[in-house]
Amino acid sequence: MTPAARVEAAIELLDVIIPAARGKGAPADRIIADYFRARRYAGSKDRRAVRDLVYRAIRLCGPVPDSGRAAMLAVAGQDEAVASLFDGSPHGPAPRAEGEEAAKTALAPKWLAAALRASGLGGVEIAALLGRAPLDLRVNALKADRDSLTLPEPGEPLVSAQGLRFASGTAVEQWEAYTEGLIEVQDLGSQLIVEALPIAAGDTIIDLCAGGGGKTLALAARLGNATNIIAADTDKRRLGNLAPRAARAGAAIDSTVLLDPGREMRALGPWAGRADHVLVDAPCSGSGTWRRSPEGRWRLDPAELARLNALQDHVLKLATQLVRPGGSIGFVTCSVLDAEGPDRITAFLAQHPGWSAEPLTLPLGRPRGGGIRLDPHHDGTDGFFIACLRSP
Repeated sequence: MTPAARVEAAIELLDVIIPAARGKGAPADRIIADYFRARRYAGSKDRRAVRDLVYRAIRLCGPVPDSGRAAMLAVAGQDEAVASLFDGSPHGPAPRAEGEEAAKTALAPKWLAAALRASGLGGVEIAALLGRAPLDLRVNALKADRDSLTLPEPGEPLVSAQGLRFASGTAVEQWEAYTEGLIEVQDLGSQLIVEALPIAAGDTIIDLCAGGGGKTLALAARLGNATNIIAADTDKRRLGNLAPRAARAGAAIDSTVLLDPGREMRALGPWAGRADHVLVDAPCSGSGTWRRSPEGRWRLDPAELARLNALQDHVLKLATQLVRPGGSIGFVTCSVLDAEGPDRITAFLAQHPGWSAEPLTLPLGRPRGGGIRLDPHHDGTDGFFIACLRSP
C-alpha cells in the first residue's frame, strides 16, 4: 500500500468504527481485525501503519467525529506529512475541499471532560488516560516464579508480587511460557487489587462478575488453589473462556455459574449467606482503560453512565445476599469517574446500615471516597477504583 492508500484505509475503517461506537456495536480492535482479514494483500507494515493512523485519530478527537475523513483531516491539521497525502492519487484520499472542516479535537466530549474534572482529574491526568499502555504480565505462581522464570525478553519487575512489564505490542502469546500457562497478561493495577483483597486460604470466594476470568485466575494463584472459588457472570461467551484458561494455568475453579440478568439468585442460591468474600468487578464505562480502547469516550453518554450506575448498585445488592455475617465485598471498577466509585460507595452505605468501608493497603494509588483510585499518570496502571465493604 502507498502512504496515501494507508490514509484512505484509515478513513474507511473510521467510517465503520464511528457509527459502531455511537450504537454500542463492535469495538475498534475487532473492526480493524475483520477489515484486514478480508484484505490479505495488506502486509504487516501496512496493517501496523493503518492501525496507528486510526488510533491516532481516535485519541485526537474527543467529540465523536462526523466521519472518518473529518477525523483524519484533524490528524492532517497536526501533521504536514499526513496532510500532503490528501492529494487525490490512486487509492488515496481526495484533496481537501475549500472550507472543508476537520473534526474537533479535545481530550473528551465536554460533558465527560467536566465529569473527569469533577472527579479530581486535571489535564495531565486526563491526557495520560489516552497514552499508549505498556504490556504487563503476571507470572503464574501456581506454576512458576518471577525470580527464576526465563522468558524470551527481559521484563521490568513491578511492585506486584509476580508482575513484569514489557513494551506495548510484545507478542507474548507466541511464547512457550504463555501457551504452557506460566504467564498471564494482566495490568499491574488489576494484579495489585487481587493482592489487596482481605482473603485467606480456605475461604469461599465468589467472583460475581468474572467475565473471562483474569482476576479469578489471580485469586487462585494468590492462595495456591487452597480456596473455594465460584466464578459467575451473565455473559456465556466470556464465562466459557474461563475453563480452558483455568486448565492452562492449573487453577482450581470449583464452580462456574451462568447468571440470568434480573434472576441471578436462582443460580446463586446455594451460596446465599455463605461467602467469606464476594468480588464485584462491576460493569462500568471503562474510562480507566482508554489507553487500550480510546473510542470508549465515544460510546459513553449521560444516559449510558446512569444505566451503568444502576447496574453497579444492583450487583452490589446481590453481593450482600451472598456474603456471610462479618464477611467482605471487594468493589472494583476500571473507571476514574467518581460516579462509578466513591458515589456508589456513598449510596451503598446510606442504604445498608451496619456496613462499613474498610481500609485497604496498596503500594500505589491514593484514597478517594471510601476506597483507593489508581490512574495512569500517577501509578502507571490502568485507571481503577477499589473499595472494601465489611458486613455487620
